Amino acid sequence: MRVTKRTNIAFRILMFCGVHADRLVTKAEIAERCNTSESHLAQVINRLAQLGYLHTQRGRSGGITLARAMDQIDVGGVFRDLEAQAPLAECFADVDNTCPLVEACRLREAMADAAEAFYAHLDKLTLDDLICENVALADIFMPQACAKRA
Repeated sequence: MRVTKRTNIAFRILMFCGVHADRLVTKAEIAERCNTSESHLAQVINRLAQLGYLHTQRGRSGGITLARAMDQIDVGGVFRDLEAQAPLAECFADVDNTCPLVEACRLREAMADAAEAFYAHLDKLTLDDLICENVALADIFMPQACAKRA
């Protein structure tokens, strides 16, 4: 299974916001620390806000923050919400499916079961599980704090 770039960026955003849960963060901050462009971020932030994971505040003192508590953000749910449009293989697509084996293929069923096991495993995790006591992640997202400790 391959995770799309959009979902990868989404988790960077969510983790960054989680580490900085005490304040609004900016796209520029996230872009710098997460090694991605602000234009990619804008699209993903918009989608995460539509899905209810982020709260965005426009204006001079605006920014981004989590819209839910970290223990209420289910990793599997985020994956499902963001990856639902991307079929696992051609045979899973409603449109443009030209595979002649669909009616008899056992691999399709096995892949569907494997994908569900993947999501079921991620359903056990929350954003809090990814962030809580993860000092290495905090060091990446808060370099100023690292410099002060050194």
